[in-house]
Amino acid sequence: MRTIAAEAISADLARRKSEIDRALEVLVPSGEAWPSTLHRAIRHSLFAGGKRLRPILALAAAEAVGGEARPALEPACGLEMIHTYSLIHDDLPALDNDDLRRGVPTCHVVFGEAIAILAGDALLTHGLGLLARFPREEIYASAKLRALEIVVDAIGTTGMIGGQVADLEAPGSSPPSEEAVRAIHESKTGRLIRASLALGGILSFATEEDLARLDRYGRAVGLAFQIKDDLLDVESDAATLGKTPGKDAAAGKATFPAVWGIERSRQVLASTIEEAVAQAEALPGGGGRLPDLARFVGERKS
Repeated sequence: MRTIAAEAISADLARRKSEIDRALEVLVPSGEAWPSTLHRAIRHSLFAGGKRLRPILALAAAEAVGGEARPALEPACGLEMIHTYSLIHDDLPALDNDDLRRGVPTCHVVFGEAIAILAGDALLTHGLGLLARFPREEIYASAKLRALEIVVDAIGTTGMIGGQVADLEAPGSSPPSEEAVRAIHESKTGRLIRASLALGGILSFATEEDLARLDRYGRAVGLAFQIKDDLLDVESDAATLGKTPGKDAAAGKATFPAVWGIERSRQVLASTIEEAVAQAEALPGGGGRLPDLARFVGERKS
């Protein structure tokens, strides 16, 4: 039976997701706008669903350090565009070759590989553009530049893209080491999560001490997210996940269950969530929604 607290965080996530989706509707060209095929492909992937975790974390971080969420809304939408770009490219035949994402056929299945590549390129471009333009007030000029630099570093060759390369190169005859798996997923998954929290904090003019707490929280949440993702790939089904399960094991991917086994992975997941909650609760006002969001990462079903 779900607890009242679980119901409350679920309702809050739904409210925040709806807020982000409304903003994205305005920020993304319609499917009829030229070039219509490209814009339909973008909207197909962007509005297929998804948790909107990264923008939600950015908004929650802004509030956790005493600021307001509203100035970070458009940049947070930029984070979701960047994340969706990475999913479109990750699903391509040249990488993971997935046919299902967020419960619908992947972008290249519906629109072809060329348009899918361009849709990903466009989402990355638009996403970075939002981070560069918003918030528009002069008071945010320096903070906006700092946030943009952190996001660019997080998604570049020493961050998300580098992690993707390491993930491609990892499969082999022997099981990957714990250090290799951690390094891959810290870059591929964790860096953008950490950057999302930094963005929210920076745009709320957080102290360096609070930014360091947000980063430690983000590092723990990023690790927990990937452990849970790996466990779901082993234990869940396509209808629940919204994507094809079991592909990581079949491809010999570097995953946490491959290193630790399922039970040990569950134990590390639980302790990592506890660490994230502790870091969040050290923030002003107990971290606002951040402790609940860490728990959500550990309890999610997809």
